This record gives sequence, structure tokens and C-alpha cells, in this order.
Amino acid sequence: MRWASPLHVQSLSQQTGFKKIPDYILNVIVRFYLLLICTISLLLGESSHSEAKKIWVFFKDKQIQSQLDLQRIAESLDQKTIVRRKKVLGENVVTEYDIPVSKGYLQNIKTTGAQIEKVSRWLNAVSILGTDAQIDTILKFPFVKKIKSVPSFRRQKVNPQPNQNIAGNRSIQTLDYGNAQAQMEQIGCDLAHDAGFTGEGVRILVMDTGFSLDHAVFDSLNLIDEWDFVNDDEITANETVHEDTIYQHNHGTMVLSAMAGYAPGYLIGPAFDSEFLLAKTEKVDEEIQIEEDNYVAGLEWGETNGADIVSTSLGYLDWYTYEDMNGDSAVTTIAVDIAVALGMVCVTAAGNEGNNTWNYIIAPADADSVISVGAVSSNGTIASFSSHGPTYDGRIKPEVCARGVATACASPAGKGYTAASGTSLAAPLVGGSAALILSAHPTWNPMMVREALIQTASQHSSPDNNYGYGIINVWDAINYSSFESVDAEIFPVAYSLSEGFPNPFNSGISFSISLLTPGNLSVTIFDIEGKVVEVLFDGDLFKGDNSFTWAPKSQPAGVYFVTVSDRINSTTRKITYLK
Repeated sequence: MRWASPLHVQSLSQQTGFKKIPDYILNVIVRFYLLLICTISLLLGESSHSEAKKIWVFFKDKQIQSQLDLQRIAESLDQKTIVRRKKVLGENVVTEYDIPVSKGYLQNIKTTGAQIEKVSRWLNAVSILGTDAQIDTILKFPFVKKIKSVPSFRRQKVNPQPNQNIAGNRSIQTLDYGNAQAQMEQIGCDLAHDAGFTGEGVRILVMDTGFSLDHAVFDSLNLIDEWDFVNDDEITANETVHEDTIYQHNHGTMVLSAMAGYAPGYLIGPAFDSEFLLAKTEKVDEEIQIEEDNYVAGLEWGETNGADIVSTSLGYLDWYTYEDMNGDSAVTTIAVDIAVALGMVCVTAAGNEGNNTWNYIIAPADADSVISVGAVSSNGTIASFSSHGPTYDGRIKPEVCARGVATACASPAGKGYTAASGTSLAAPLVGGSAALILSAHPTWNPMMVREALIQTASQHSSPDNNYGYGIINVWDAINYSSFESVDAEIFPVAYSLSEGFPNPFNSGISFSISLLTPGNLSVTIFDIEGKVVEVLFDGDLFKGDNSFTWAPKSQPAGVYFVTVSDRINSTTRKITYLK
């Protein structure tokens, strides 16, 4: 911008009629105002260039931890986390993902004035809000590996609403599913329930908008813990103190009820006997990038607290392109793959973009190891809104489908029941079904569960990018036999030996051996000197759980060992007899 010269100022004084003010004084006044205007303009210009931007900062390494620190990390892990990780990691259950982000690195970030949003030990990264100048400073730190920009985005959301009200409807099933009967029969859950597989002993993390548990369908819910990552507290229901909208927990409540509800004659979900971790990570009134940060934080929290499965009906696309749907770009996609590597089964909704310009699945449904879920109607027809594949790199999506059109669920308003539509309602049916599979096969790892669901789905032999591999059949998945060994006498047997209970014990101790396939095993009790005390079993065992009890007869109190062997490998547990 060009400013007036002193000559122009003098001419101006002559034209204004300020005859009583000397020209030199007027000149000074005008110069002052010109300087003021210039300064304000420069500040405004700087402000436009200094608007805070959202980025992820990834670090090159984690500062070396002492053995004592690693031991403390191991001791802090939930026992279920340890058991689950052993299925994929063996005995060394502490990983680099457990080591926290360097406090020194975080402090250096703070010195720039940038605002830290979320810290991820899995990604070894932080999400920040920072100006261009702050980001330039951060990039110069020697410990910074790279930054990933997140385009600025904010969109108002449409509040999810149930699409129809329905009354309770009694059935004649072994379990009285009420209005959920059709959606349960469609995926074989009724057969699995009749066989005794109800999700018992399986812990599920559900991440959503929040949850209202003030409904009869949740009266028997086995809630382990909950956390609100939006407001940073322990309340996942609506919180007026934080100005949550009245719709905040609606979506999560409907999703959870479809999976875990138990109200005979009205609504029963697949995994009504499972344990639950609930995480509130999403705002319903607007779509903003920090929700993805919350998702990653929720995953890390749930994994540390022993979740076997994570089921989400959330997804992100507004700040991504289709090219980003490649299994490696979105931070939630990366986090999901890490969760699977740590032993968690990950289920997610494919998205409701089928009728929109986007059309395709949304993050993290593009992950390589996730089970993404499309929506079908009661007659098995794919819903027009259900997002489809392929991923940008050409992989078939979704993996499987379940009922997502007029799916029976609890009404978040009041005490009644309703029906709602979306892949959001299909995903919890598959997530709950995964719990039934794990209750039948506790030693299966996430990719085995995924394979069983895919290979027993309705069109597994001819998959496409609408249905994926088809509608799941959890009963067939439970009976999937491709993991069985050819000869149990020759090849190692895939099994796990539980911890004895109670331990120490007085009169008797019980434990179970879970097999992936039928196999030949011996179960032997040894004393502390290595002498055989008793052979409890030697022969063929069935696939699944096999229970044993040892009741000492005339043995003295002391330390003993139970050993399970397949003639090639063996597993031993120390037990203590108090007498």
C-alpha cells in the first residue's frame, strides 16, 4: 500500500480550513495517524498469517527407559491386557507403544507457545494448535521427525434421531429377543446363544458420543469403567455443565443397546454377557479434528485397560481425500492397526456415504486389519446409504455386513424402544458377534477372528465392494475349522493354560485349557523337586475350553506345578497348596 507524502499533507492542510493550527503541527498529527493506521494494518496482516493451525508432530524416538521403568509399565498393565497380548506377542508383552512420549520433547513444544491438544504414545506424537512461526520453530527441533498438517475444518452435524417407534413383541425363542429377533437370526446369533456363547469373559471397548445407562436394557450391563475424552472426566452421559447438547448421548446409547442390551421380550444384543469399557470421544453438534485425537486416546486407554475388542460407529472424511483412504494416512487408521497388533479385534462402521458424492468408506474403515461393516435391510439388500469400496489402493471394502436398516435398539429418549438406520447400527452387531467368537475361542488372535467372520459370510466366495464378503454368520464363524491342524499327534497343538483359581488354594484348584483345534495333551502335577505327583489327563481334548480340577489327597502343603504338554511344547503354572 502506498501512503501520502509530506507534500500531499501540506496540500491537505490548505484544503481543510485548519487556519489556526500551524502546518507543522498538523503535519505531525497526520503523520501520527498515518503511522497508527499502518501499524494496525501490519498487525492485522500478521494476525491473518498467525492464525493457529492444527498439526500432528511426530518424534524420532522415545527417550530410553530404565529396566525399572519397563518393569513398572508391565506391572501397570491390566491382567486381561497381558493375557490378550500374549496371543500375538508371546511372553514379552511390554512394547515400545507402552513407553510414554518424552517429557523433555513435550516441554520443548510448550516453550514455543503452541497449544498441545492430545499426546499419543502409540504414534509417538502430539497434536497441537500453533502459528506458522511456532511450527517453524518446532520443525527445527532435532528430535522432530515430521509434521502432518490437518486442514482446518468445522462443520455442524445433524443430530441423530431414531426413525420409528416400536412396541415390545414377545417371541418363542429360547431367548426372547423381542424386536431384535430378525436381526439376531439374520447373523446366526440365536444359534450361538443357544449353544451357550454369550460373550462372557470378553471385554469390549465402545467409543461413541456418550451413553445414557438409565434404561432397563442396561440394568444388567457389566460396566468396568468409562471416560469422557471430550470433557476430561468420568461421565459419559450428557453434562449440562459442559453445555452438551440434549442429543449428545443419543447415538452412543442406541449403538450400545444394539450390542449389549438385555431386556427379554423387547431387546437382546449379541454380547449381553460381556464386560464393557465406555469412552465418550465425539461431539454431536460439530465435526472437528480433535475428535480424531480423542479416538486415538480412547483406543490407548481401552487397550491398557484390558479390552479384547473395540467397536466404533465413528468415522472421519472431511479433512481427507480419497487418496488418503489407503490404509496408512489417517491417524485413526494407523492407531487401529496398532491396536490389532497388540491383540485387539477392531470393528468399525463403513460409513453412510453411499448416496453422497464421496461414496466410499471413511477412516478408519480403510485400515488393513479392521473389520469394517456395511448395512443391509431385513431381506439382506445393501442399504443405499452404506459406504462402499474399494480403498484407494484397491482392497475390497467393507469386510462384512449386518442389519443396519430399521435396526431395533433402545430409545435414548425415555424408557422405550425404537429402530434406527445406519452402518452405526450394523457395526455393534458385528462387534458383539466377535465377542461370541472369542468366548468360544479365547486363544484366537484378532486376525483369526477376522478370517472366521469373512470366510463364513454369505458371499465369501464372490466378494464385491458393496457387500464385501457378505452378511456374517457368527455360528458358522464359531465352527470355522481352517485353523485345525492335520495331525495333533505330530504337529504342535495351539492351546492356552489359564491361571489356577483360587491360588493359593486349600481343598482344590481349577484351571482350564483352551484349544484352537482338537489336540492330544497331557496334564501333569509335579512337586517342587520335579517328581510326578499325579497325571490328571493324557489323551485327546476337544476344541474350546476344557476344565480340570486338582484336589490333593495326601500331599503335604507347599509349592507344586501344573504342566500341560503336547509332546513338543509345554506350559507350566506354579500353584500353592495351603492345606
